[in-house]
Amino acid sequence: MGVDMSNKPPPTSHTKDLFASPALSLSLAGIFRHTGEAVETSIAGGSRGGRREDTVEISSENSGHTRNKLFKESPHPDEKQRQQLSKQLGLAPRQVKFWFQNRRTQVKAIQERHENSLLKTELEKLREENRAMREAINKSCCPSCGMATTNIDGSMCTEEKQLRIENALLKAEVEKLRAALGKYPQGTTSPSCSGGHDDEENRSSLEFYTGIFGLEKSSIMEAVKQATDELIKMANMKDPLWVRSIETGREILNYDEYLKKFGAGNSCSASPKRFIEASRESRVVFVDLPRLLQTFLDVNQWKEMFPCLISKAATVDVICNGEGSNRNGAVQLMFAELQMLTPMVPTREVYFVRCCKQLSDEEWAIVDVSIDKVEDNIDAPLVKCRKRPSGCIIEDLSNGHCKVTWVEHLECQKSTIHTMYRTIVNSGLAFGARHWIATLKHQCERLVFYMATNVPTKDSTGVASLAGRKSILKLAQRMTWSFCHAVGASSFHTWTKVTSKTGDDIRISSRKNLNDPGEPLGVILSAVCSVWLPVSPNWDIMFSGWSVQSMVNLAKGKDQGNVVNIQKIQSKEDSMWILQDSCTNAYESMVVYGPVDFTGIQSVLTGCDSSNLAILPSGFSILPDGAEARPLVITSRQEEKCTEGGSLLTMAFQILANASPTAKLTMESVDSVKNLVSCTLRNIRTSLQCEDD
Repeated sequence: MGVDMSNKPPPTSHTKDLFASPALSLSLAGIFRHTGEAVETSIAGGSRGGRREDTVEISSENSGHTRNKLFKESPHPDEKQRQQLSKQLGLAPRQVKFWFQNRRTQVKAIQERHENSLLKTELEKLREENRAMREAINKSCCPSCGMATTNIDGSMCTEEKQLRIENALLKAEVEKLRAALGKYPQGTTSPSCSGGHDDEENRSSLEFYTGIFGLEKSSIMEAVKQATDELIKMANMKDPLWVRSIETGREILNYDEYLKKFGAGNSCSASPKRFIEASRESRVVFVDLPRLLQTFLDVNQWKEMFPCLISKAATVDVICNGEGSNRNGAVQLMFAELQMLTPMVPTREVYFVRCCKQLSDEEWAIVDVSIDKVEDNIDAPLVKCRKRPSGCIIEDLSNGHCKVTWVEHLECQKSTIHTMYRTIVNSGLAFGARHWIATLKHQCERLVFYMATNVPTKDSTGVASLAGRKSILKLAQRMTWSFCHAVGASSFHTWTKVTSKTGDDIRISSRKNLNDPGEPLGVILSAVCSVWLPVSPNWDIMFSGWSVQSMVNLAKGKDQGNVVNIQKIQSKEDSMWILQDSCTNAYESMVVYGPVDFTGIQSVLTGCDSSNLAILPSGFSILPDGAEARPLVITSRQEEKCTEGGSLLTMAFQILANASPTAKLTMESVDSVKNLVSCTLRNIRTSLQCEDD
């Protein structure tokens, strides 16, 4: 039975809902109903409760003091509190209810005006810096002869190129802030910041990049057209282009056949320091077509959809905006830094052009391809990977689902990879199609459960309202995003290697949080350790010796491993509340957790905004090591079939080393986190009976 929260809007958040449907439903068995039924139910419910009520203004000084006092204590009073207040003031409960609604709206409007003012100021500063940078580059000349320093072919110094990249990243952050504010959609300009002098900045800067990256629109569009044709063939062709492995069940690209189909110009024989990765995977995902296309074209939504894979991303330039609501024909130049959830595997930086193209009434293509001259004019150490025609073919199934066929075709620079991760990286699993599409399917399912209005009681215990359920799920999602951001080898972090008491390598990093309300203020110390364990990844991490009481349990997927819960850990002296987000998909599993303030989490449980609740996540990432060996004998007997392989476990701990952001990191804090890692790893190995490995 759904929970009707129509009179109580959910708290605002920077995260956009990726579903246009007013409501989605889940059956009692946990299986998705037809989307149309959910929409009809929602519309029917809205028609019953759609009568407009007059607002009530209460002017009594005593009653105003009583209401304001209660509003400060509880902006979302329950039915009992509203009944009590109505008796005290001599008003109807409905009048009290509407007063609180109006009061919350007023407070929200004041906050938005204040945030809008701050964002306008920050946006003006960035525009001034951008304008000054353009003028400095355009006027740059040699002090000796007075000639421009940029030569005929448009080459420029590495420092200026880096400024270009940083400028693009800054513009992406401004877009994200404006979108979070909710006043102006992404890609538009606020009225206070618009003007004739900004017209050049607001339109596509393709001409501005011509001569720097060596790009021309005609050559880009031709490359995109060829890439689209190749992607369609790569997605649809079968044997002999793609051969399914008997041992692993995965499709393998027949590279000789590929060269016959698409020409010897794609051969990498001229680049012995590079290697090829190719993979293909198909899945049906629960998401409607417009929202899925929007996710790929909006760089912020794209990062949020794949937090474990993307550590940085930016839209460098919009070459063509496209047509219609789905932006058919849109072409944009993008940058991405791809990661694994461990500092032991280097990131991959890639520049590519992304195109959104309608193929038929039901089929669309998202095409990614790297353009040669972009890489040629960027500092070589930055370019570790380039995309051959890649992307996905999306088929709209017209029932809230889409079939996605994902092709990932990369040409990567050879680099030193730790032996523990060499197999999974070189096999193409780490950055391949299976990883991307497994993450997409998991995230779409998570969003469906977030939007659901009819959740079985067994899948939503400990929360009394739909708004409270959504607030907890948002907080858990933010916690997991923060964990993914803090674990990888991104240039955001500087890792120092130390050795634990167990002889394992630990990476240590520290940062200072000066003003982010989502994390504790002060010096934050991170410790990450990745190890190989000789067991399959289907195992649970158990914490023994604690008195644990489960307070909240919220399902966020059909798999029982996808769940958010709040646990109360009781000791003799005190108690602690822990928020835990467990995730599992076809590629990896994660357990992310963090202590939360009791008062703050109680507020979130009632449906209040969770964006200012400080939480510092720690957790575990578990995935197979990629060593899928050939069976010793061929047999039809299931019990005699076996594969060898183990698990790659990455555990990360974050602690507040000092509450003062100006303090320096001490060796005591480093030793403390080293002992924590060593003790946890020893307990895990003991529980799994692999102490000697």
